[in-house]
Amino acid sequence: MLMNNHEYLDLVQTLKQEIRQAQYKATLNVNKELIMLYYGIGRVINQRKSWGNKFIENLAADIKLAFPEAKGYSVRNLKYMAKFAAAYEDEIFVQTASAQIPWSHNMAILDKVKTPKEREWYIRKTAENGWSHSVLIHQIESGLYQRQAIADKISNFENRLPAPQSELAVQTMKDPYVFDFIPFREDMVERDIEQALVKDVTKLLLELGTGFAFLGNQYRLNVGGDDFYIDLLFYNLNLRCYVVIELKTGEFKPDYAGQLNFYLSAVDGILKSEQDNPTIGLLLCKSKNNIVAEYALKDMSKPIGVSEYKVTSDLPENFSKQLPSVEDIQNHIANK
Repeated sequence: MLMNNHEYLDLVQTLKQEIRQAQYKATLNVNKELIMLYYGIGRVINQRKSWGNKFIENLAADIKLAFPEAKGYSVRNLKYMAKFAAAYEDEIFVQTASAQIPWSHNMAILDKVKTPKEREWYIRKTAENGWSHSVLIHQIESGLYQRQAIADKISNFENRLPAPQSELAVQTMKDPYVFDFIPFREDMVERDIEQALVKDVTKLLLELGTGFAFLGNQYRLNVGGDDFYIDLLFYNLNLRCYVVIELKTGEFKPDYAGQLNFYLSAVDGILKSEQDNPTIGLLLCKSKNNIVAEYALKDMSKPIGVSEYKVTSDLPENFSKQLPSVEDIQNHIANK
């Protein structure tokens, strides 16, 4: 029958993919036209600042009168258009970068990011990763630019990985990692943090970045008849390699790198295929001395990075204990 014909099924799959791509391009083109329209309106408004504050109010009213069904032309949004046009004088940049992301994302970046270089970085990362509005806000508020783009990262990736994997691995790193979805406790041990991360693995993957696939925690490796357990094991689709993450609740110590180096050798020997790139290791510590970490990694044979991490709150413990819990608040409301 035709429906069982592999050639037909392949054809259907190809057409479905082409339809999706065409729909995406159509959506992108509509968005681009809208952004360029807003940009043009913003430039017109800026050229007539001398007309006074009532100008924008009158303009919004007249546009609404002419296009009663149209949305997006409120006084507030017209002021955003003017701000948008003032922020980006280069029309080519607006066409090739800003117009690739939705208007709501552009407004968020305008509101929350101050420097042109940082704005450009968030615009390009949003387009590259397809961040939703809420994810973009989270990335800005968690200081992703400072933690990823300009952080002083400690690794030996450039000396242990071939290009371009080494550059991509460095770009993927953050310092510090922010696990703001983990409730903080003073007596937390590595296993507590690990279990909290796995419990909300979706947020963990968001923090790690694009391309990470979670393979397991306390992942067992049998080496020469002895069992060893990796804290967290991932595969990164962009880097095309396994990524081993080890968590430490204290300050970085050189022997941690030696232990991780062994794990990476084991993963390369047991799990890695010929198509995979060399396995990468990431040590996440509560704190680190950069000079000590650099010396520890200098002669390691495997690619390793060292970063700090932060959990929900850096509030002093005595202060955090004074705050009511969610249960306390709920009980208080219920008894009203």
